[in-house]
Amino acid sequence: MIAETDELGIGLRELALVIGRESLSLARSLRERGINVADTKSSAVDVVTEADRNCEELIRQRILAERPDDAIMGEEGDDHPGTTSVRWIVDPIDGTVNYLYGLPAWAVSIAAEVDGEVVAGVVINGSSGVEYAAARGAGATRDGRPIGVRPTPPLAERLVLTGFGYRSEVRAHQATCVAALLPHVRDIRRMGSCALDLCHVAEGSGDAYVEEGPQPWDYSAGALVLTEAGGRFDLLAGRLGETVPGVGSHALVTGAPAAGWDTFVEALHGAGFLA
Repeated sequence: MIAETDELGIGLRELALVIGRESLSLARSLRERGINVADTKSSAVDVVTEADRNCEELIRQRILAERPDDAIMGEEGDDHPGTTSVRWIVDPIDGTVNYLYGLPAWAVSIAAEVDGEVVAGVVINGSSGVEYAAARGAGATRDGRPIGVRPTPPLAERLVLTGFGYRSEVRAHQATCVAALLPHVRDIRRMGSCALDLCHVAEGSGDAYVEEGPQPWDYSAGALVLTEAGGRFDLLAGRLGETVPGVGSHALVTGAPAAGWDTFVEALHGAGFLA
């Protein structure tokens, strides 16, 4: 028997897919017309395009048209309060710099949580159109077909995905940790979209993901895809806050197949990621 919350998650997943496809179509058409950088955020290289804002506004409008009383957290706009137990977590373009440069790793990411727990998540690759989707208790899919994490190899044979922030002091810390981890794993990949990276681990095209600093709109949908595919996800206590004020105590975004979790976390500790 499907629990009521899980049944709601399936419905929210389907709505997120419909809205995500429409937002993706808008993002592609805006890119064809030419992209303008509208603003910067944490640093001069942390850009916001008009497409980010337009796509987020479209997503908000479509959600509220169907579920007017839900709350919405978005990357670009102010939070929208709600009166139900549902809150949507939206990243209209995850991987904006890739989108700006015409590189393929960018995505629309939409998650929905009920009483603070994510129950639906959709990540759509902006270049290929590949759709990753999950609902709590219903598994994870790629273009409608079930996916699962790959068998866990020894640490030395694991491909680790990561990312870097936009502030120089954040990058300095992240680079030091990644450099310490690199000799102990197969290789490191940095592709530019946290949401897609978590989905890559979910489908078996990566063995783990780690980055300190991403926000809920970056990881919420991808995290659910990963856990429903047999992976494990957590926000661990990292060390970035020791040198960068304002970083939360548990901001180390970590994902891996459940079977390889402990050895990966041990490696992160040895590389200086963990407090």
